[in-house]
Amino acid sequence: MSTAQVAVTTKSDWTSDQEVRWCPGCGDYGILLAVQTLMPELGVNPENTVFISGIGCSSRFPYYMNTYGMHSIHGRAPAIATGVATARPDLDVWVITGDGDGLSIGGNHLIHALRRNVNLNILLFNNRIYGLTKGQYSPTSEVGKVTKSTPMGSVDSPFNPLSVALGAEAGFVARTHDLDRKHMMETFRAAHDHQGASFVEIYQNCNVFNDGQFNDITKKNARDEMMINLAHGEPITFGADQQRGVVMGSDGQLQLVELADVSPDAVLVHDAHRHDSSLAFALARLNTDDASPTPFGVFRNVERQEYASAVADQVMAASEAKGPGNLQDLLRSNGTWQV
Repeated sequence: MSTAQVAVTTKSDWTSDQEVRWCPGCGDYGILLAVQTLMPELGVNPENTVFISGIGCSSRFPYYMNTYGMHSIHGRAPAIATGVATARPDLDVWVITGDGDGLSIGGNHLIHALRRNVNLNILLFNNRIYGLTKGQYSPTSEVGKVTKSTPMGSVDSPFNPLSVALGAEAGFVARTHDLDRKHMMETFRAAHDHQGASFVEIYQNCNVFNDGQFNDITKKNARDEMMINLAHGEPITFGADQQRGVVMGSDGQLQLVELADVSPDAVLVHDAHRHDSSLAFALARLNTDDASPTPFGVFRNVERQEYASAVADQVMAASEAKGPGNLQDLLRSNGTWQV
């Protein structure tokens, strides 16, 4: 992050003059508004901020931010962003991707950016469909999903994006949704504050090709009973009267219970700073289907050495050990021949 003086900005300073071209009613509008509203509060300058995207509906995002940015190629946003963040660690670098862009052709780049702990804020819009190419199934579509590319229903087992991120040892992993601007802003702020790779899955409605995919969980009349809000250091409870909770069974599996049926100390207390990611992984897989209670919030938030600083330390150590290098000598040092 830049140490230069930060100017006072407003949402309009972060909003470009480009016409927003998403389908009317798309969940992307809510995400864009949350980001544009949050940016003035982060203590950063637009000229020191970069948004990089791949291909997909979500990937139009950089056009709408009055910052530097790149609408790159399919799935390669994390790779390009890794180069930017490593060469210019003074910049704030955001990656905007979708479930198709990030978990299909871009899955390789995503997991390596996370395992390397590159200082990126990765926002993955998950609508469980290919929207830009008009409604094919995606890596997060459920088994049996009937689409233009799966007319008899998908037989593929879907990715759980949070499980992928946690399996790649991401230090910051969270989930939010497009119908709660306040929750999105809180989650994006926490991701930005984390030094290293931050991964945020956003449940996002595609009202044209997959409308209502998350209605049973994120609609206002369903949230009390279906959304489990994670807060570090707090018991994991939910329900209109906080009458239900999460406990760990004798078999090590997490279970949803009525609080009246268990002792208060049996309720699991959320620990986002736990170095071992196994509990965060279990919480990420707590919802068994699209109609079961689903956790939201920060699943994991732990610190480890960030990639660019590790590279800089290595370059400095090499320079001090050997003195100034000679590129020509390096190029001709081994394995050369004349034709």
